[in-house]
Amino acid sequence: MMLIVRLAINVFALFVVDYLVAGFELANIQAGIVAAVAIGVVNTFIRPILHIIALPISILTFGIFALIINVLLLWGTSKLVPGFVIDSFMTAFVGSILLSLVSWFMQRLASD
Repeated sequence: MMLIVRLAINVFALFVVDYLVAGFELANIQAGIVAAVAIGVVNTFIRPILHIIALPISILTFGIFALIINVLLLWGTSKLVPGFVIDSFMTAFVGSILLSLVSWFMQRLASD
């Protein structure tokens, strides 16, 4: 049950970012669900490996490189999912930060 709640929160967060950030576009609800699942899979399996590999660079840049990895993974996911479009790196950067904040806030609300 909690998995469905998290999926719904992530889909909602994607649509909030879609509404607020120009160049971050979701075609429909199906694209939002597929994008949320794809982002979840990428964050579960690929992101930890990349963070471990890039740990020395991340330490040298005080964690900014970890943020760049997250942005690139979000942007790459948009290239794989039809109906999910991110126009530029800066759009992905702003969208990534906003997506993290909205998801975090909604997760905190759901846990109470």
